[in-house]
Amino acid sequence: MRATQITFCAWTLLGGACAASKLAEPVGPLTGAPAARLVPEEAAYLSDLRQLTFGGENAEAYWAFDGRALSFQAHRDGEGCDRIYRMPFDPAGPALPPTQISSGKGATTCAHYFPTGDLLYASTHLAGDACPPRPDMSLGYVWALYDSYDIFKVKADGSGTRRLTTSKGYDAEATVCAKDGSIVFTSTRDGDIELYRMDADGGNVKRLTSTVGYDGGAFFNADCSKLVWRASRPLPGKQQDEFRSLLARGLVRPSKLELWIANADGTEAMQLTYLDSASFAPFFHPDGTFIIFSSNHPNPRGREFDLWTIRTNGTDLRRITHAPGFDGFPHFSPDGRWLAFSSNRATAPGRSDTNLFVARWQGLGRGVAVADTPAARIVRTVEKLADPAWQGRGVETDGLAQAGAYLEAELRKIGVEPAGDEGGFRQKFPITIGVDVDPTSFVELDGQRVPSGSFSALGFSGSGTARAPLVLAGYGIVDESLHVDDYAGVDVKGKIVLVRRFAPEGGKFADAGQRRRLGDLRRKAFLARERGAKALLVVDWPLPPDPAPADWKPPGEAALLAASAESAGDAGIPVVMLRRSSVEPVMALLTLAGKTAAKAKAVAAGLNIKLAFKKSDAFNVIGRIAAGKPSPASAGPLIIGAHYDHLGLGGRASLAPDKHQPHLGADDNASGTATVLEITRALAARRADLPRDILVMFFSGEETGLLGSTHFVRAREAQTKSAVAMLNLDMVGRLRDNRVQVLGTDSAAEWAVLVAAACDGEHIGCATKGDGFGPSDQAAFYGAGVPVLHFFTGSHSDYHKPSDTADKINGAGAAAVARLVERIALTAGARPALTYRKGTTSPMGAGDARSFSASLGTIPDYVGPAGGKPGVLLSGVRAGGAAEQAGMKRGDVLVRLGRNDIRSVEDLGYALNGAKPGETVTAVIIRDGKEMKLTTTFQESKR
Repeated sequence: MRATQITFCAWTLLGGACAASKLAEPVGPLTGAPAARLVPEEAAYLSDLRQLTFGGENAEAYWAFDGRALSFQAHRDGEGCDRIYRMPFDPAGPALPPTQISSGKGATTCAHYFPTGDLLYASTHLAGDACPPRPDMSLGYVWALYDSYDIFKVKADGSGTRRLTTSKGYDAEATVCAKDGSIVFTSTRDGDIELYRMDADGGNVKRLTSTVGYDGGAFFNADCSKLVWRASRPLPGKQQDEFRSLLARGLVRPSKLELWIANADGTEAMQLTYLDSASFAPFFHPDGTFIIFSSNHPNPRGREFDLWTIRTNGTDLRRITHAPGFDGFPHFSPDGRWLAFSSNRATAPGRSDTNLFVARWQGLGRGVAVADTPAARIVRTVEKLADPAWQGRGVETDGLAQAGAYLEAELRKIGVEPAGDEGGFRQKFPITIGVDVDPTSFVELDGQRVPSGSFSALGFSGSGTARAPLVLAGYGIVDESLHVDDYAGVDVKGKIVLVRRFAPEGGKFADAGQRRRLGDLRRKAFLARERGAKALLVVDWPLPPDPAPADWKPPGEAALLAASAESAGDAGIPVVMLRRSSVEPVMALLTLAGKTAAKAKAVAAGLNIKLAFKKSDAFNVIGRIAAGKPSPASAGPLIIGAHYDHLGLGGRASLAPDKHQPHLGADDNASGTATVLEITRALAARRADLPRDILVMFFSGEETGLLGSTHFVRAREAQTKSAVAMLNLDMVGRLRDNRVQVLGTDSAAEWAVLVAAACDGEHIGCATKGDGFGPSDQAAFYGAGVPVLHFFTGSHSDYHKPSDTADKINGAGAAAVARLVERIALTAGARPALTYRKGTTSPMGAGDARSFSASLGTIPDYVGPAGGKPGVLLSGVRAGGAAEQAGMKRGDVLVRLGRNDIRSVEDLGYALNGAKPGETVTAVIIRDGKEMKLTTTFQESKR
């Protein structure tokens, strides 16, 4: 896969040298050479070892796709560079003589079969018959990237040479997809050393990687959906400067190589190993579940290279070979039954031969004890928490309580002290787990009772009785940007409003995300209430799109939504959903071409809705690692936390609202919970040197509004205020490109330097930004005056869907995040204090983020005012924001904004959606039980 001195002298990283050698006929072992046999420790994985070459430097043996031949490269005595050979393989017969297929001119490397039986390899022969000059080793151990290398295709006998690459630069290290013959290769054509893919004929070249450093030696998996390769990524600054300087001379020094996997188009790239060693030659087993590779781990300065395997999620690292010296370039046969590799075992004394071997693969498992690792422990915990039997850990499920009990047990195993209430690990707080509709509730239309199974009250419905004329208001949508107002010309004051469910299809409503927003039922209730309606009725009765297809038929009716805990609240008016059949008798009386008929018969409506809310106790799980060397200057704790709840069976927050099934939340946030457990293990092992206590917290109720973290901050105000920092992990299970987002670095003056040093120390790329507000648990602590960080590996298409499953977790990446957070915790914990800074520049938090134009700069407390009273309790205001300038502050309850009553966080979002920057309104707040009016001018929303 690379030039001669790279291929055969991997161990010259340590200063070794390649001896002169020859390609011998495979007729038997060299005189004085030990017999080729397996080391006892290898028998668990390998059997029936066969030596295919006997002397010289032979390597990179790659199977044909029919499993009946191997390609490889070698050189004879007196030859300065490699030649390409092919060798038949008969599992029942002796080794057969190889056939040279390259021309003998220039240097050749990296031979691989096509599915057709043809081969490709890289060669410098167009630049001359001689071998290229050796690199200048006075510069240290470097590889030469000869720009005379191009990739060629030949027939099985070496004839019909065809050039596939013509761009200036190094083109080599090519391998082939089994399905279509497409090629992945390494090139310097764009000024860096990156991976590219091209068709089997050399056309349609596409770049796959784009990070400074070396990317090479890539292979496809069996179905060509994935790639695995080796990479060396220098850090910004001195390392990258040296890299670019060498590259300008056609050289590279990848002293450390890690393995990466990605989709075959280069997306979703994931660093697989963090061994800090020279790991190379990775290859997928045909079943796609693990990678085999060569590495000098665990001694990166040693000469011992062995074969290792690792699962594609970064777990289950196993050493396969144990023979002294070099074992490398492993390659499974297409059926997975045989493993070809290169080794200098069975070498005569005084020689440094590298020969080709084939062994029967026995599989993984076979009773071999495998060392436990942080990555493996994190994945096991995620699998436990994301088990469908735990029902998505929703606040209304038994699975949430089971998850909390599991976390208690794990903290006990680690040896962490309980730090909850009453001497235990649990800190309880009340939560709404269900909403019951009283059986006396009813709905009447035109004097007829709607059958009980044909209507349902929603969880945010107000309770009460209403009788009034019924008025149709289209879809109940108002949106200035789309020039839509379904209430235009419709007087709904003092009336009961009927609206169509969802939003229209097509036309100006073509955007699915916009339809979802405009169809939000709580938003429709807000719009109706603000226009004076007594109640809102909703029916799934769509209008045909404009223009309508000739064969258009209304879609099937969506199921009624029942009152649920996750949508609990009080919209201020009763909100009821009806079946089409119950509305059909009156719809014709109300409509004329979809609008209120000027001469339609008046239809009376009446309803009586009574809701009862079921309460229960949720609980945070809190442990304490006591400081071994407490310091008076470090009196307060450092807090590390994650939330362990999720969406249960779906509901309003689900992005797959039609699926009533467990939303497993493997990334959100079983990953954060599992990673905090791993950090706890690491810090507990170092407790003797800790200068301050570490509080470990697993929050419940985050998905329903930061309930658990807010309860802690309120209940333990003194402990919160004394904390040096709070580190929150929410969604850290999908680390891609070895890059983590560290949010909240503006919350303390010291974070920028401290976090950068930690990221460099762990060789992780960190994107840092923002104050401490945002839609996760750190916001509650930041609002209380604590410096915070929020670790996040990015969103993905499985977010808030049942498809957020444990098999997609990057265990190696989560373990890397754990090491990073541990390092930051130790550094921050050793400081007497951090300098808290109010946020000024970050995007709007969870409340104002729903604003589409105007910003107030408020930070809502999602638990809400005491006693369930209406309004938005403020956990803080942004520095320099409109709310702060108006005089609002933490603890105020906002109850009115301009002409809009504010009963909930949702109401605040809807009000801001209709506001404009620069508009001045009166805000009404409750402070210390007294009403105050404040003049505020909206600012422009930053999104």
